[in-house]
Formats: sequence, C-alpha cells, structure tokens
Amino acid sequence: MDSAFILTVQDVLQRPLFAQACVLAGEGGLNRQVRWIHILEVSHFDKLVHGEEMILTTGISFQSDPAVGVSYVERLAAQNVSCLVIELGAYLNAVPEAMIEAAEKHQFPLIIFPGSVRFVDITQDVHSFIINSHHKTLQELERVSREFHRLTLTSQGTSNVLKLLHTSTKSQVIYLPTTGQAVGIPALPKTKQSLLVEFLQASLRRLEAEETDRFPYHLDYEEQTVIVQPAGALGKTWAYVAMVLARRPQEYDYLILDSATLSIAQDLLRKRYIDEQKLYTENLWVDDLLHSRLKDEEQLKSFMGTEFKRLNEGSLHVCLIEFEPSQEPAEEGQESMTAGIHLSMVLRPLLAQHSFYPLITIKNNRLVVVAIDLSVKRSGAKTRLQQVFDSLLLTHASEPFGGERLLIGVGIAYTGLMNAPVSYQEAIQALVLYTCFEKKVLFFDELGVFQLLFHIHDRTMLQAFVGSQLGPLIEYDQNKGGELLRTLQVYLDHDASKQVAAQKLFIVRQTLYYRLDKIAELLGEDYMSPDKRLALQVALRAYQLLNV
Repeated sequence: MDSAFILTVQDVLQRPLFAQACVLAGEGGLNRQVRWIHILEVSHFDKLVHGEEMILTTGISFQSDPAVGVSYVERLAAQNVSCLVIELGAYLNAVPEAMIEAAEKHQFPLIIFPGSVRFVDITQDVHSFIINSHHKTLQELERVSREFHRLTLTSQGTSNVLKLLHTSTKSQVIYLPTTGQAVGIPALPKTKQSLLVEFLQASLRRLEAEETDRFPYHLDYEEQTVIVQPAGALGKTWAYVAMVLARRPQEYDYLILDSATLSIAQDLLRKRYIDEQKLYTENLWVDDLLHSRLKDEEQLKSFMGTEFKRLNEGSLHVCLIEFEPSQEPAEEGQESMTAGIHLSMVLRPLLAQHSFYPLITIKNNRLVVVAIDLSVKRSGAKTRLQQVFDSLLLTHASEPFGGERLLIGVGIAYTGLMNAPVSYQEAIQALVLYTCFEKKVLFFDELGVFQLLFHIHDRTMLQAFVGSQLGPLIEYDQNKGGELLRTLQVYLDHDASKQVAAQKLFIVRQTLYYRLDKIAELLGEDYMSPDKRLALQVALRAYQLLNV
C-alpha cells in the first residue's frame, strides 16, 4: 500500500495552513497517524476522544494552572491522541515549560501557532484530505479485488492472487495450506522461512486450541506485526494467508487480505468441486454394487484394485442422505447432481476425520454413501457416524442458502462389500419412516418392531391384522372426526401415564379420560392386558407403515 493512504502528523504539517506552525516537543512522534481533527476546549475529555485525533485548542482549559496543562498532555498521550496543537494569543501567551517536558517525555507532538488561526479552515482542509485519501483507498481496493477475481479464473489462480497481494501491500506474504508445504511470496531464505512458518503453525495451533475465531489473527514476530486470515468454505479451513508488516496494520491491509483470502477460497472450492466430480465419475460402479448387479468379488476387485482387500475387511454402513435439489442455475436435469456433489464435498472430509472411508454416488435427490470403518478398534462406529451427521447438519444449516432439509437413513453394519445391498435397503426403509419418528438421522437398528414389519411383504396380511386390532377406532375416527387412534398411541408410547399423555396431546385430563373410556368401550375393557397391549402396539406401528 502506498504511504499516501496513511496520514501522519508530519503530513499534516506540510499542509499550507500549517506554514506558521512550530513543533515545540515530541518530534519523535511525528509519524503518529491522524484519523480525524477535533477541537477540544474542556479539561474532562476522557469520553470525547477515541485515539489518533489531532487536537486543536486555544488553551482555555489549562491557562490558569501549569499542572493542569501537564495532566492534559499526559492524558492525551495515554489515550493515543496524535498530537496537540495550541493557538497562542487569546488565552495563552506561552506554553509552560512543564507541558513541553511532559510532551517530550512521551514523544507526544506539541505544536503551536504563534498567532490567531481559523480552526474551521484547518478542519475543513484536513478532513477533505482524509476523505479523499479514503476514497482513493476504496478505489484501489476495488481495482485489486476485481483483479483477484480475474486471477482465480487462471490455471495458477491461488499463486497469482498471492503475488498480487504482495505487490499491492509491499509486505511479505506466507501461504499456509492445511495439507502441503508453506509458500513465501517472495521466497525467503530457507532457514528464515522455516522459522517463520514454525512460528505461524505453533501460533495457529494455540489459537485454535483456545477456540479463538476472531479473524484476522494478530501476531507479533521479531518487531513486526503478522495478520493471518483463513481461506476456506463449507465449514472447513483449507489454508491460511499471512501478511508480515513492518508497520502497524491499516484498514486497507485488513480489507485487501480479506478480499485475497475470499478469492483464494473460491479458487480452492472450484478445484475441490472438480475433484469431487471426478471421484463421482470414477465410482459409478457403486450403484451397481448397491443394486446387486455385480456378481462376485472378482468384479469388485476390477474396480477397486489394490484397495479391495483392505476395504472389504472393514465393516460398512450404507447411509442415504435425502436433500433438496439445488436452486442454482444448472443444465436441465443436473440440479440434483450439483447439490449432491456440493454435499459430498462437505461430507467426505467429515467421514475421513472420523475414520471412515467413503464410497459415494448420487441417486436422484439422494446421496448414497458406503461408509467403511477403518478405525483400528472398530468400535463406536454408530456414535462416530452420528457425530459426522451432526456436523453435516450444522454446516448445512449455517450456509447462506442451506435451509433446505436433510434427511438421513443409516443401515445396519455388515462386513464385506457384497453385503452393501442389504444395508442399502435398510437405509431406504429408515428414510421411509421419517414421518413416524421425525428424526433427521434415523438408524435402522432403532426402528424397533418396524424392522420385523418391513419383512412382511404381504400388505393384505398387514391390513387384516391392523383391521382386527384397531378397526373400531379407525372407523370411529373416520365417521366422527375423532382422535382415538392418536390418543391410544401416545398413551401406550408413554407407559400409560395419563399425565404425560394429556400434556403431549395438549388436552385437559377430563378430555383424556373421556377418550380412554371410549377406547375401552370400542376395544373391550381388557385392552390393556399384556397380550392385547402388545398386539395393539404392533398394530399401531403397522398402521403407520401402511400409511407412510
């Protein structure tokens, strides 16, 4: 960044209106930045200044007591004010020596005008200069940001963005990918770069352990300031970009670093999308596996090569993730493919993080995942899968347009890839029962009696069983518009607790008692006997299955 973007006390003194000004003390602080000019004629100003202001005064607030003047200077210096400019004449003929000494002690610029000046002219002139400088800053930032975006469309997008960041800020740039070698722009001597990279990596590990997510990070390194910004998307950080500055960072530095990391993230995201699309193309055979179109393991070996033995020995779960088709512009019929690949980009690293090897394919608006457990202990697979899906749902919900629902069904674990079709069917059945359980992640082994009912393929038999057990209630509800069937289910599901059932149904106890009496009248007074109760609970589940 050009130095013109930073206005210092020395710069202000070069303005024509300061031709008669004289620096009495604190010349060592003339490089202090000036963000604004403020006229101050009161002694109690602690809440009136923010820091980096040039203060103009006639001295009226401390004219009568040199000690007040000394305190005035010391408090301004403590609040990081840029300098103090005093107009001599009307209230103060000379600056007390004690004030000059205090200013010199703190290297706080103390400037005087020997005669009367128009403060309004000074503020107008300097404020116009500051505003124009900010405007130039924004114009330069917009130009560089457009160039960043253009560079991401080149084959070496990230590298080119880093080079432009260096030339635009005149700072040392370090690129730290989460996997791979760090790169310095420009390249540093090997030892010097190694020390800097080790410092950055150690600092990032510490900050991540502290769960500090206020970016950019500020680090001090060998009397220099380092600002670090992450580059990533989909809830993952893929790299860090660091700028090493010999000066204090300015607003321009923060903005241009943010723009650069955003462009790098877009470049990395596009490359990962292409890689994911390639993996999908290479794994089209997974659909044949799930639909039992592969006859034997020899066919599997021809697709998987040397990985077959290792993966075939692991236990697997087939997971189905149902998603909404993408609303982004895409070729006709490709909406689900786009959304599916986007989702698999998020899911793949999550599975790897929890020791699963994923084989992923896309079927309409469903992502099909064969999650093979590579954990050494091979225990707690279900818990780890739940953690994966919790993270997936959280990441999906936090995306700007990620409000669409995700429903997840998981089959039982099996060993051997040829058993994947069984787990696949179980995952489908788990998804089918979402309306019964209203859980976003449903494992087949949590379905209870539904696991048995799914294997009764004769729907006529199921309907006859439901009719024999629940027929009077179904008929009553249809004719009278009642809710006896739902009342019975809630009542039985909560261990026949009248208090809990009334709360869940949002009715008063008296209404519940009336409904239970009606149920007893229709089903018989012994409907709560062990055998009858069990039959009713199975019939209720069968009724749900028939009506999903």
